[in-house]
Parts: sequence; structure tokens; C-alpha cells
Amino acid sequence: APDIAGKGIANPLATILSAAMMLRYSLGRAEQADRVENSVKKVLEQGYRTADIVTPDCKQVGTAAMGDAVVAAL
Repeated sequence: APDIAGKGIANPLATILSAAMMLRYSLGRAEQADRVENSVKKVLEQGYRTADIVTPDCKQVGTAAMGDAVVAAL
């Protein structure tokens, strides 16, 4: 989305989950795909949200922080 490029507010979860789909369906790496998907689930359960999906009871983070949280949860 050109209107938010470079602002650090994009939600990286769709891209991360697309990579999990690539692992599962193109590369036959279901176990690794499960790990990625579970890390996204864990981060969301911890209450992290980007601006597009934030709710009052959650912690709003930017693009890099969300990506870092997913990596840390792996």
C-alpha cells in the first residue's frame, strides 16, 4: 500500500503467514509451517496488534516490532 510505505505501520502478519503457506504447500515443510503459524498465534494471544487490528485491550506495535515479536516467539 503506497500510502503507508515507509511509515512502519503495515501489518506484516499476512506476509509471514504467506511464507508459512509456502513452506507447507510448495516446499512440503509442514512442521516448519506449523512453527511459524503457532508463533503468530502466540504473539496475537500476547495482545500485540498493528494499528489496523488494534483493540482497546491490546498493545499497538509497528511493523518491525510485530515482526520481531513473531521471530522471538519461534
